[in-house]
Amino acid sequence: MLHFELVTPTALVRSEDVYMVSVPGSEGDFGVLGGHAPFMSTVKAGELLIYKSAGADPEKLSIEGGFAEVNEAGLTILAEKVG
Repeated sequence: MLHFELVTPTALVRSEDVYMVSVPGSEGDFGVLGGHAPFMSTVKAGELLIYKSAGADPEKLSIEGGFAEVNEAGLTILAEKVG
């Protein structure tokens, strides 16, 4: 499992364990699973795809820019705006 947090300047929007998240990175979309190598990326406006389990249909959330960080604790996205 992957611990996923989605944060805006005003609130913690999500904090949960999920199977995978697909992120609209500024260099291209990327997927993050549990145990992913650490890295940081800027995020462009687009849709986050959140997979609760393997093979599940993704939940889609619109975000507008920000940063994504993958580390030993999981994936944190600092988004300018959600929705």
